[in-house]
Amino acid sequence: MKIQPYSRHSDADDAASLLAKQATQALLDEARLSPKPGLVDSRGSGAHQDLTLDLMERSAHSLTPAFQQLAIASWQRPVDSALRQEIGRIGRDGERSMMLATQGVNTHRGAIWALGLLVSAVAMQGAKGDVYATLSLAAQVARLPDHASPKVFSKGLRATQRYQVPGAREEAQQGFPHVITLALPQLWRSRQQGATEQEARIDALMAIMTSLSDTCVLSRGGLSALKAMQQGAAEVLANGGYQTPAGRLALAHLEARMLADHVSPGGAADLLAAALFLDRTCRQ
Repeated sequence: MKIQPYSRHSDADDAASLLAKQATQALLDEARLSPKPGLVDSRGSGAHQDLTLDLMERSAHSLTPAFQQLAIASWQRPVDSALRQEIGRIGRDGERSMMLATQGVNTHRGAIWALGLLVSAVAMQGAKGDVYATLSLAAQVARLPDHASPKVFSKGLRATQRYQVPGAREEAQQGFPHVITLALPQLWRSRQQGATEQEARIDALMAIMTSLSDTCVLSRGGLSALKAMQQGAAEVLANGGYQTPAGRLALAHLEARMLADHVSPGGAADLLAAALFLDRTCRQ
């Protein structure tokens, strides 16, 4: 079922429309950011065979109506089971629209979960909350059961069980720790140190990758590829980040290793998009 945007005109609808556009823009900003090791960016498809930047952009735009419906459904509502069920339903409708737009390619399933929760959490506060309150509300919603959720095992879930590591569900239930303790602080710090916006965003991605048990990497390359990703990202930051020659060289080495391993940090990319959304919409 294709999701249609709401047509009513009110302050809440206008704010929901803006939130949807901001969430979509966060996905576009993440997709276009370059260079990203193993990921689709403006240079090419990274370690992927079935993804392109054009496909990622079409996918992002296909989700705008779902984000808008999430914001309207959540507007100034408390956390409760009824809202959790509605968020889940809208998210699944959004996923179906995405799959139609991409002809069956999973481009943003993880991002629908992360950004969907955050859009809802911002809307619950009337679009007036700060980063910490927003993440707390998102975590409360994520901890509630979604009784209509399909009982299927995704690649990510299989990886979390095989390697006994937390996945996207746990990240949200814990209040997105990789966003609030790593990505956003690094983004803000790099800006303060004179980095360009591109450089600061790449540094924020590296900060996530230093710690995240990225199930996309685990699914393709196992623990050795995950450890190489974490260590390589830490080297980029230890050498001053992407704004320094040493940092750029360290990133090039990391990219070569990830391409050799045929892995792509899709989970980290989703969390970077989440960080960019919060940076744009919430008070610090």
